[in-house]
Amino acid sequence: MATNENYLSGFRVNRSLLAGGAVLTGVGAVLGAAGAAMVCAALATAGRDWMRSREIPPTALAQRALREARVASSAGWQAWRAEHSSPN
Repeated sequence: MATNENYLSGFRVNRSLLAGGAVLTGVGAVLGAAGAAMVCAALATAGRDWMRSREIPPTALAQRALREARVASSAGWQAWRAEHSSPN
């Protein structure tokens, strides 16, 4: 029965090539992470500037939409009750 040493004895790795590939992979990962961080920072800054330039703040838009939804809900409820009111 062959041991791992005998079985893998013919498998030789060029260690300098392997180390170079590992270093380049690490550098690429660091550069990729730095690029992703820069993209996120640019998008966050642009979004913040865009929100500040709006005439109506988002909270006012949300409050108006909620008010309109409540009015519509009330009107629908009143119409349903008028349609389905019992003669009693």
